[in-house]
Amino acid sequence: LADKSCWSRWQLQRVFHLETGLNLAQYVRELKLSLAAEQLLGSKSRVVDIALALGFSSEVSFSRTFKNMFSYSPMAYRRRGKRLGLRTPIKLCSRVLDSFDLEARLLQIRIETRPEFTLYCTSGIISGLFSLTPNYQQQVPLIWSEFVENLPEAEMLSVLSESSSLAADIELIGVVGVIKANDDIDAIPYWAGSTASALLGTTSLDTIDVPAQEYAVIPFTGPIKQLEQVLAWLFSHWIPDSNYDSVDGYELEIYPINYDPEDSSSYMEYWLPIEPRS
Repeated sequence: LADKSCWSRWQLQRVFHLETGLNLAQYVRELKLSLAAEQLLGSKSRVVDIALALGFSSEVSFSRTFKNMFSYSPMAYRRRGKRLGLRTPIKLCSRVLDSFDLEARLLQIRIETRPEFTLYCTSGIISGLFSLTPNYQQQVPLIWSEFVENLPEAEMLSVLSESSSLAADIELIGVVGVIKANDDIDAIPYWAGSTASALLGTTSLDTIDVPAQEYAVIPFTGPIKQLEQVLAWLFSHWIPDSNYDSVDGYELEIYPINYDPEDSSSYMEYWLPIEPRS
């Protein structure tokens, strides 16, 4: 790679880390292992053949490295039959952003399978990203406010946000019910809540069961109002250029317990239902 660039090997690694926050060798290794995972699920190739084709010296070294990344041996991963922890090549998110106050950024999409879960929540109706009159930036915060107000102990969230050991185990999840909208982008159900029923309480909350699904996971850091530009890039450019198709399903917004929607350093993830392109 260094020979194909204008930098020495050391300089290339430094520039790559500066631009992406990733270790170059680890990035290449994770892409190779993700390709191996796809081959394990999509072919009947022997593990040793996959290992040698991807440049590993032996099946043993490949299996050890594969397990370090995915927590499963190659054969166990194949038996599970689910995509977990796959990495995709970094893409430059710059097109379609020229008219927005959002700098170009490098994004690496993950491919994950999430099991079925029950969300304890409040709900409302929003107009989505592609509506002529989108209102989700106004309506979604109102639905979240209602969720907090309906908790048996409204102070629970602030208490948990001060306790890292508890907060690390809790996700706040927004569910975008595109599959329930019947093609009406002005009437999309939205649920705001958490799966942590034991801690948050469920007495006055609704529930929704979200089925198991494979997702493209989009990491996002910044004020939440800028997320729409990244999603526009995702739908307009990443999906057509990828090896996956978006499918009807529940789209997810995953937030940490102490998420601040206005903070430029706040991190969340958007989970888009997908399936491998045939």
